[in-house]
Amino acid sequence: MAEEAGPKKTRVQSVLFMCNFNAVRSLAAEAIARHYFGKSTYVQSAGVRSGEPADPFMVAALDEIGINASKHRPRTLLELEEWEGLNFDLIITLAPEAHHAALELTRTNAVDVEYWPTPDPTLMQEASREQRLDAYRDVRDGLIYRIKTRLKA
Repeated sequence: MAEEAGPKKTRVQSVLFMCNFNAVRSLAAEAIARHYFGKSTYVQSAGVRSGEPADPFMVAALDEIGINASKHRPRTLLELEEWEGLNFDLIITLAPEAHHAALELTRTNAVDVEYWPTPDPTLMQEASREQRLDAYRDVRDGLIYRIKTRLKA
């Protein structure tokens, strides 16, 4: 029997998406992953810092494709840890600050951490409404592609 080339990736059973405030990028990643894999994979998201409500532009961009994220309440990593612990197979970070926090957090845990550099669409403050929405759509569509590719069984 021939051996398969390279290590076989086991299916991810639980994933945590992290960004700065859990209001845009990680909110979208959680909603997308739940939409496509919510029956087979436990999905959560958290931010390094608190203080931002769910971003209405991202909620609108997700709503365009039939994903309702309007009830999302941003939470911090600390809140998530206090509520249920941080027992995840995979942590996916979407911003540099979140990546550093995840690496620090997992120094003593056996958990995979992946960094997916994801643009921050909130930086488009001076653009038109349509240009801003396009930036959010780009983030949404990029996350859909990566999540489907990474989490498929």
